[in-house]
Amino acid sequence: MSDVIPKSAAVRLALSGSSYIDVAALPWIETVPGLRMKLLYKDAETREAMMLVEAAPGSSIPEHVHGGVEWALVLEGTMEDDEGVVTAGNFVYRPAGSRHSVRMPNGAKYVGFFHGSARMTSNGQLFPSYED
Repeated sequence: MSDVIPKSAAVRLALSGSSYIDVAALPWIETVPGLRMKLLYKDAETREAMMLVEAAPGSSIPEHVHGGVEWALVLEGTMEDDEGVVTAGNFVYRPAGSRHSVRMPNGAKYVGFFHGSARMTSNGQLFPSYED
């Protein structure tokens, strides 16, 4: 298994190999204006990542194409695209190849899990990136 991050004082490794993560102690990273995240897990070898995302009201994620699968569980607020709305307590699965942009008119907090990356259509940037 490759190196799994985050690597910080917020992570306590157990003898069993389990990682206990103090989410409150992790730093917020602003990804696009109005959107910030805490990286909970990332493994470059398996190309998997999990993050806690907080979006301000009116924020959006530009159009992108999923190269792998994304799962998102909305904890607060709403996230929507042209195909549907995901409200607090609900879940969306996006298969590889899906193309969309995301709007958070009321703001949102959600947990996202990626297998693979999404590619921004405007500039080709991958998210998440598994390169360090």
